[in-house]
Order: sequence, then C-alpha cells, then structure tokens
Amino acid sequence: MPKQEQIIEQLPAAGDLLLGSAREILLDWLQGGFLPEWALASLGELVEKGAWEEINDRFYRNLAFGTGGMRGRTVGKVTTSFEQGEGREPVRPAVGASYLNDFNLLKATIGLFHYVQGYLQESERGHEVPLLVIAHDVRYFSRHFCELAASVWAKLGGIAQIYDGPRSTPHLSFSVRYIRAHAGIVITASHNPPHDNGYKVYFEDGAQIVPPHAEGIIKAVQLVDWGVVAQYLEKDLSRVCILPSTVDTAYQDSVKASLANAGLIQKHPPKVVFTSIHGTGGVISAPLLKDLGVQVSEVEAQAGMDGGFPTVDSPNPENVEALQMGLDQAKAEGADLLIGTDPDADRMGVAVRGPDGEMVLLTGNMIGSMLAEYRVTLLKECGVLPQEGTPNAALIKTFVTTPLQEAIAKAHGLKLINTLTGFKWIGEKLRLYEEQLREKFLEATGAALEYDATPAEERVKLLLQYSTFYVFGGEESYGYLASDRVRDKDANAAAAMFCEMGAWLQGRGESYLQYLDAIYLKYGFFFEKLGNLYYEGATGTGMIQAILNSYKDSPPKSLAGRPVSAVKDFAAGGHRDADGKEIPRETFFFLELDGGYSFAVRASGTEPKIKFYVFGSDPVAAPSSLQLVKDATRASVEELLEAILKDARIRAGE
Repeated sequence: MPKQEQIIEQLPAAGDLLLGSAREILLDWLQGGFLPEWALASLGELVEKGAWEEINDRFYRNLAFGTGGMRGRTVGKVTTSFEQGEGREPVRPAVGASYLNDFNLLKATIGLFHYVQGYLQESERGHEVPLLVIAHDVRYFSRHFCELAASVWAKLGGIAQIYDGPRSTPHLSFSVRYIRAHAGIVITASHNPPHDNGYKVYFEDGAQIVPPHAEGIIKAVQLVDWGVVAQYLEKDLSRVCILPSTVDTAYQDSVKASLANAGLIQKHPPKVVFTSIHGTGGVISAPLLKDLGVQVSEVEAQAGMDGGFPTVDSPNPENVEALQMGLDQAKAEGADLLIGTDPDADRMGVAVRGPDGEMVLLTGNMIGSMLAEYRVTLLKECGVLPQEGTPNAALIKTFVTTPLQEAIAKAHGLKLINTLTGFKWIGEKLRLYEEQLREKFLEATGAALEYDATPAEERVKLLLQYSTFYVFGGEESYGYLASDRVRDKDANAAAAMFCEMGAWLQGRGESYLQYLDAIYLKYGFFFEKLGNLYYEGATGTGMIQAILNSYKDSPPKSLAGRPVSAVKDFAAGGHRDADGKEIPRETFFFLELDGGYSFAVRASGTEPKIKFYVFGSDPVAAPSSLQLVKDATRASVEELLEAILKDARIRAGE
C-alpha cells in the first residue's frame, strides 16, 4: 500500500481532533502527487505521534500569496526527524499548506514567471527575456529558497540573478532598478521570530507589488497546478547568474547621495555602537558608516549572521531585549548613539545618550519625526526647498504613524500624504510621481526623460517643476526613506542619515533629546502607543476576524470617557489622499475621539496578531510646562489603550 494511503487510513474524521479544513487540505496534499518521499514520511510521523494540533496549524488553510507575497512558519512547533535532523538548525522546511516551504515557494515563483511573461507580451515587450533578481537574509532556508526560486525561473526560460550571500531588502529594491530587472524577490521574514520566513515580490519600479500587478500575480499563482511543482523540486544553478560587486558599490553610492550634507559627519563624527542583531546590516551599514567617518563600535556577539538569532528572543529593533547588549556596550563606551537594524536591514532602532548618561530608546515615531524636521530644515538651508515651502514637495507617512509629521509638513508649507500601512504604498507614490514627471516633461519638451540617469540635483528641480519631490517618508514601525533610488524602507540609509543629523546637532551644541523637545515646543507634544493582541493558529485567526467584524458592525461609541466622534472604515472605500487619489479598500479602521485623540485598528499582515495604534497630543504653552504636558498626555494614552484592549478581548470572545 502506498505511504500516502497508509497515512489517510490513520486520519480521524473531522471533529475535535482534526479540523474539517485541515483534513480536506491535508488530503489534497497527500493525493496531489507532488510530495517527495521525505515529506510523506514527515507527515506520517506527525500522524503516528497524534500531533493533531500541529497538523491543524499546518493545514487549516493554504498559505495565501497576498498583495506583497507570503510569510509564515518554516519550522514547526512540533518538528519531525526528517525536518529537524540532528543539529540545532533544521535541515528541511516543515511540510504544510500554511507554511513557507519548497512547495509553496515553487508555486508562487512559477505563477510570478507566467505573470511577468504575460505582462511583457501585453506591453509589446515580448522580445524581452523575463529578468529576475533575488536577495535573501540570514534566516533558516533563506539561501535555499533563493536558489530554488532562481532555479525554477531559469528552467522556465528566464534569467535569474542572485547575490553571493545575504543582502538587505533595500539593497534588493535598488538592484531591481539598477539592473533593469522585470521583478525582484527578497527572502525574509524581517524582524519575525526565527521559526518564520517570507517571500516578498517587487516589480520593475523597485517597489513591492501593488494593484493591478498584485491581483494579477495572485491569480497567476492560483492557476499553477500542484502537479507541475514536482518537476522543479531539484535545484539546477548552472544557468543562474551571480551579481557582480559593482551592484553593491552602486547601492552604497546611492545611500551616500541621499544625504543632505555628508560633509557634516567628517566635521563632527558621532560615536556609535552598532548591532545588526545577527542580520544583514553588517554587510552595508557598518562599513558605510565607517567610510563616512563615523566612529563605529560593533556588538561583536551579534555581528555574526545567524538565522537562529541566538542572543535574542526576537530580532526586532523595536524591542529593548533585542538591543540590550548594544545598550550596555554604548553606556560602557560613552557612545553618543546605539543603532540597531533588523535581519533584512529595512528597520532601524536608535537609543541616544540622555543628560544623566543613560541610553534612552527612541520610538519609530520619534526617529521619523526628528529626521523629517531635520531633513526639511537642511534642504531649506541648502536652497533645495524654498523657505516658504511648496505644495510640490511632500512628506509621506502611513495613517498609523504619528500626526506630528503632519504638523511638521504643514508648518513648513509641504504636502502631507497619508497612506495605508505598508511601505509598498509609499513606493507606489514614488512611481506615480516619477510617471507624472516623465509625462509632463515629454509634453513640455518633446523629449523622453531618462529618470535614473538624470543627476539627482536636476531630478529634484524637475520634480518640483512638473510633479512632486519626495522629501522624506516613514512609518511608525521603524522604517524610513529619503531617496527615490530605493523604493522601500532603508535602514542602511537611515543609519547614515541619523548620524548626519547627529553631526549637525553637535555642530550646534545641541543633544538629540534637546532637539526632540524643541520639536515638541514648536508643534505640541505628541505621544503614541501600540497595543497588540496575539491569537495564533486556526482558532486565533477566528478571534482576530471576530474583532474586525464587530468594529464594522458595531464600533465603540465611547472609550475611557472619550466619546467616539468619527469612524473611518477603509473597507467601505471612498477615501482619498491629498493628491486626490482614491485609497484602496482595506480592512482597517480609524476612530477619532473628542479632545484630539484617535486610534486605529488593523490585523498584522505578517504576524498572528491584531494591532491597536493610539494617538494623543496636547499643546505646550511654555518650556516650563513641557514635562507636565508629557506626563498628562502619556497617562491619557495609556488609559485609552487599556480600555481599547479590554473592549477588544470581549469582542474576541475571550
């Protein structure tokens, strides 16, 4: 009797042990004819153990190829001997429909190839061979997934180019444009725990995919038959190209070019402790900072690339625990700054030295607001932006990022664009501004503009004249960008920019915290807090959906004594940004309360949790009252968040 039939005979009926959806999808996989012997043996071992909860988690749903790609577990909570092997690092990705593994990755890459091929034909570019560039971080199976995706792309008739080792996500975004690839993939789960990995797709503009390409790729992936996948399980790298080091050099040069005044660092070099938290930040960030003249001391225990992230529970620079070794080293060495990047170096966390010598962690909202105020100020000093401002220059942020940045844009006479959560929407804006410039330049001059070949200073002038110049953008989750040469958040560039700002402040005799307080005195005190509720597995997904459904059907009328004055349901549509562009529908709620407070609700697209973003602000009459305002605003936000979470748990059915 074939092994799959033996496994099927041992399966219980749908019920308490095995969810109906899990049983149905598991049967599809067992009978699909694409699983190799080791995968069948692995599933057989789980069934023999009676690991029904694990099987439910692996098969309760198919891993969806969403608008940005896929992310999920690659290592099971319960691992089999065929997956784990004998060492610390697992030897094979876990088998499961809801997990990121060879099977889901191959199906996605085959679908992506067919979509790109069709797109080129429809664009009358059918003579072009689909060109793909792939980067990967340091996680378990990242190199394997990178090579497997490259292998299938080449077998299908395309050209696949990969790096000789791990590279950051912004590096990939830049490289897509630089080598004129039709698409890009980065294998990463960003700052997620070690058991996860991911697969993000970029299009030829260098940004993550958005409509209409996103929907088109999703449909193409869905059309791929599982039977086809089995043909590509064996890797063949004979036709896969390794990118030359000149691509790395070009990316480093683009980061330097994004600085407003790199010479400041040479005059007043900050003293920095840097940690990559075992990730790719050590490839570019640390060498780049040193090259710019920054005094860099690395956290040696976290400098080695390791997908197990052995010194932290989770490699997230938002968390104190992930940065603790760096904080201790920065305090001991008397550093001005601690800078930490996540595994794929698209997010950056920062701690600065306080007046008492202790290191003070900054939030992503604080970092982004300081960089925004600094960058606009310096660009005005340099004459790039007019002193009175212009509506043809913009700051861009997500709705869940602090409204302080909106106040900064307004005071400086700039346009402020709010987008949905996810840097892909900021990337889309950059593409639209580029397309608008190309179109209007052609109308005005009769000549086609070579956008990337146009010198940066000239491109800025043209954007201000014909379109919109992107000054700075960011999101509260520690992502920032100040260059249109990259179309995703960039921790390598953000680290350099923060050091540039530090040099500027040092030249003025001002500390980081003094500068932050000066911003509050100018615009008012703004405080934000994020609350998360984690609900894992099949049951957890239902609880998250219950909260979202209840917000749609019966949103709260009052919380912490503050009446809700307005509810924006972005799934309902009809919302437009400051450019007049309609904002895509998404399950996302933004609620305004009396007194200038507000909060947003959305499910995480990368982790099993639902997020609640709370915003509070109050004016500051004088420097002497700043601390009192800080204390009162923080207390109000804390109280509001506590009420929101209590209400949400009831809505989830806890």
